This record gives sequence, C-alpha cells and structure tokens, in this order.
Amino acid sequence: MTLSARQRSRAVGGMRIAVMGHTRDRHVRSLLRSLRGLGAQAAFVELSACVFSTRHPSGLVIPGFGADLPEGVIVRAIAAGSFEAVTRRLGVLHALRELDVLVWNDARAIEHCVDKSMTSFLVARAGLVTPDTWAVEGREAALLIARRETMRAPLVLKPLFGSQGRGLKLVRSPSELMQEEPVGGVYYLQRYVGQTGGEHSDIRALVSGGRVVAAMRRRAIHWVTNIKRGGQPQAIQLPADLAELAIAAAAAVGADFAGVDILIGNDGHAYILEVNSMPAWRGLQSVSNEDIATTIAADFLAALRGATRSRLAG
Repeated sequence: MTLSARQRSRAVGGMRIAVMGHTRDRHVRSLLRSLRGLGAQAAFVELSACVFSTRHPSGLVIPGFGADLPEGVIVRAIAAGSFEAVTRRLGVLHALRELDVLVWNDARAIEHCVDKSMTSFLVARAGLVTPDTWAVEGREAALLIARRETMRAPLVLKPLFGSQGRGLKLVRSPSELMQEEPVGGVYYLQRYVGQTGGEHSDIRALVSGGRVVAAMRRRAIHWVTNIKRGGQPQAIQLPADLAELAIAAAAAVGADFAGVDILIGNDGHAYILEVNSMPAWRGLQSVSNEDIATTIAADFLAALRGATRSRLAG
C-alpha cells in the first residue's frame, strides 16, 4: 500500500525544525504550515541572525532554540550580502552538518548550485548532457572564447551567481560582450541551444527525495522563459527519460530537493541548463495538483526519521 505524505510523516514526535531564510515569504509560510500539519514543531529562523559562539554548548546559537539545536533545518534562501556575510551564513550550515543536524539542502549542495560554473562541471562530470560552457576571469579571456565560438552559434552570458533569469544576455558577436564590472570580472558563457524564432519554452522539474514531484513547461515569446520574466506555466506529465535526467542532475550536485531546468534544444537533445538548490515553486504550484510544500516537508521528515534511526542504531 502506498502511504500518503501525511501518513508517512505522522509519528514525527514533535521534532523541532527550523526553516531558514532571510524573510518569511509565502514559501516559508507554506513550509511552516505543512511541517506543523505533519506533527513537527516548526519555526522560522533568519539565517543571518545565527551566531557562532564558543561559549555556547554547541558552539552555535540558533535564535528561538535556546541552548538546544533544531533536529533539522530546511534552507529556503540565503540573502545577498558581502562575501564575508555569505561565507559566514554558509559556515552556519556547514556547522549544523558537523553537529549532526539534517540540513536540506546542506551548504555543499547550495555552493554547488549557486556557482553556475560548478553546477556545469558536476552535471557534465556525471555524464549528463548540458550545453558547452566556459567560465573565465577577465574580458580578454572571454573575448578569445567569444571570437571563436560565436562563429558557430550564439552564446548566453549569465551572472555566475544570478537567479530567476536576471542579467542574461545573448551574445551573437564579441562586440556584445559586456564590460567586466557588471559580471564581477567573471564570464560564464554557455552555448545557446534554444529555439531561433517563434515561441520559446523549457521545462522546470521539481525533484524531492529522489523523485520528480511536479513539472511544468514555461512558454514565452522571449528566449528567457523564467516565470519572473513573464514566462507562462503549463502543467505537463514529464516523460520517464526526462524525469530520470532531472533526478540525476539533482544527485550530481548533491541536492535533496531541487528545481531542474531542462531545454529541448533545436537539435532535439534534452539539455540540463541549471539546477537550483533553493527553488521557488509559486508558478509550478499554480499548475500542479501536488501540494508541493507538504511533499517537501513530508520527504524531509521521512529523511530525518531515517537519519535519526541510523544514528541510534550506530
């Protein structure tokens, strides 16, 4: 008999869960409701407010948890900030893992996905199809690539740490390569493999606990199809081969849940474009019958119970 998400997570025993981010957005609120509905004690924690303290019993102070630590943490977002601030926040997540707190997704997976060059490296290393990609420092190095590669087909210049389709630029000739300041001196260039005209589309698949729980096609008149940039979501039943591809991409970066972007290229091949370790799902939820927040919460609590049993058995 297949158990529902709620049935699978009934006997959580009041485990204390922190949902970490920088604001109590709709995704945080939905995760908190779902976790509480499944029997857990859930609280929002601003990641930037966590404190390293060698005077604390664990060395880490989590607001709202006193002398204790949460049994588990779901990371919703890491706010932009200085290099030092972001490094410290990731350090908090690394420390939680060292303290045997289950973190979804943990700092390693987040680092793999926030840095698009590392995502591309890991996806390609896993043998998955992804567009030809280059990441270099300095405009001169980028120009060498652009002069050679734009003779074959356009390139897409992406911010190394960008999200939601912001800052993407189609580069058809070396002269269109922007100056260093807007990209922080780092040029992440990816072969453009999409449609050349008419309607544009790609696929977003949400992977949780090793399976695809929902998927949508994003359609747009512009080649940037992100929902935040005006793309329109359409519900789809993901074919088995594309579901396997999405699952493998999430595994390649070490993500327990992830938004995986897949593009059917103009050559007919399915390409992994990106893997997002802190995905939003508002657009996907609008066309899906799956309660996405509850599914993620249930998968997380099931993993937490499994990890707890393993520690007790060990």
